[in-house]
Amino acid sequence: MNHLFSCLKRYLPESILAPLFKLFEAGMELLVPLVVANVVDIGVATGDRGYILHACLVLVAFGVAGLGFALTAQYFAARAAVGCSAELRSRLFCKMQTFSFTQIDGMGTSSMLTRMTSDVNQVQTGVNLTLRLLLRSPIVVAGATAMAFLVDAKAALVFLGLIPFLFLVVFGVMFACIPKYKKVQEELDGVYLSTRENLVGARVIRAFRLEDEEIQSFEHKTEKLVSAQERVGKIAALTAPLTFVLVEFAVIVLIYLGAIRVDAGALEQGQVVALYSYLSLILVELIKFANFIVTTAKAASAAKRIAAVLDTEGEKSLLQEEQSPVEGAPHVSFTGVSFTYEGSGGSALSGVTFTVKRGETVGILGGTGAGKSTLVRLIPRFYEATEGEVALCGVPVGAIPAEKLRERIGYVPQKTVLFRGTIASNLRWGNQDASDEELLRACEIAQALDVVEAKGGLAGEIAQGGRNLSGGQRQRLTIARALVKNPELLILDDSASALDYATDARLRSALKGVGCTVFLVSQRVASVMGADQILVLDEGRIADMGTHDELLKRCELYREIYRSQTEETA
Repeated sequence: MNHLFSCLKRYLPESILAPLFKLFEAGMELLVPLVVANVVDIGVATGDRGYILHACLVLVAFGVAGLGFALTAQYFAARAAVGCSAELRSRLFCKMQTFSFTQIDGMGTSSMLTRMTSDVNQVQTGVNLTLRLLLRSPIVVAGATAMAFLVDAKAALVFLGLIPFLFLVVFGVMFACIPKYKKVQEELDGVYLSTRENLVGARVIRAFRLEDEEIQSFEHKTEKLVSAQERVGKIAALTAPLTFVLVEFAVIVLIYLGAIRVDAGALEQGQVVALYSYLSLILVELIKFANFIVTTAKAASAAKRIAAVLDTEGEKSLLQEEQSPVEGAPHVSFTGVSFTYEGSGGSALSGVTFTVKRGETVGILGGTGAGKSTLVRLIPRFYEATEGEVALCGVPVGAIPAEKLRERIGYVPQKTVLFRGTIASNLRWGNQDASDEELLRACEIAQALDVVEAKGGLAGEIAQGGRNLSGGQRQRLTIARALVKNPELLILDDSASALDYATDARLRSALKGVGCTVFLVSQRVASVMGADQILVLDEGRIADMGTHDELLKRCELYREIYRSQTEETA
């Protein structure tokens, strides 16, 4: 709740004025039964039409004033709730930007989307109702009870006997619902995940003709969500009937006692009407309060899920001061590095040790699952090494602030990611101040000039995810985007796999003139054979390292890969 209150600080005036105007509205409602009682006991009893007309004008004035107070309160409550939710959503987004890959993997994309959307909306609704009803409802109930005692103390004892039972019902339902709403949100995460996976993988699902199976799976998840919602809904639905039964029973008792006291001359008929009005007012207010409790129970559950994200610490070394490079140290060094993914049974990397000089090209070769991508992801610290040390210019990457570290590295992932916009806007992710000439130069090195020309220049439109480009075109543009940064270290994580051999060869030749250290991950021997140093990975370990000629002489695994690919090419 601390995060929620801190978001509301900016809207402190609105948070005060909203309940204040609601109290003014409540005051108008509490005075209406007294005016009606006087109309019955004075105006109607004596036939004084002037008094009745005057009282009706007073009631109209109360109604207009109450409406004005209600609208004003709603405006301030909505302003505070919407502003608070916007701030909360912004904080969530900023916090998620600090998460490591391990934290993102653990939390799950669908769960984070749910917290950014559904959970924040639940909190917004909860804040709105809280500002409008948290003070109003209890004060109306207490005020109606007090006014009933002013009308007739003996008849008002019915109110004192009723109110504890009503609050018992309301709060009993609230405490029963809160843990169940958490389960509802968890099931909602599953529905979001299924929806997201189906939309992203629509082509694969249709290619394998698994539409019916996916529909059944989605229906199963939806049924679980509906079941969870029904369970909590059944409990929440008890509030209204139970409060109605209690209040109607109290109405019977009140009318019976009122009739006896009117017959005895101790009470006027209008006063009985006023007592009944106050009892009805309590009923209406408690039903509102019951709905408020149910809504705030949902909001409280959502707020806890949001707080779990906001209270999670991001990457550990974000705020550390950067150390000075060590003179004469290798550009990149791995020393006894091992890594295990969270929740994984075995190590993805074990005892990896090697050094790279500035300006060298390093090829990383190995079978599927050998740990090639894992190795290069440790350099920009997307993941933290479980054991050992990864260093850049002699400084452990864990001691370099993440922003500074990643400014120095150009990274092109296996899965190409382009954003909706123009070619230029996508390329400038690497350098917002890059000129058109610099963009075209990066495209030339990445062999992407033909892509730019085909799209009508740098202003050519890119669809979401680069859907209007082929796989090879996307890869070349993502390589160009990394080159626009003018990085000192370039990592190509199997990011030329969709290129033909001729284009791949021209790309590698052009990269030699860039002057930066290059890590080239590939499953093609042809892509890495010209590297200054080739690391051959096997089940997370370095089987051997050296140049192409050296590895052909002494590394059996390298020879097998080379021989198989050479025969395939032939």
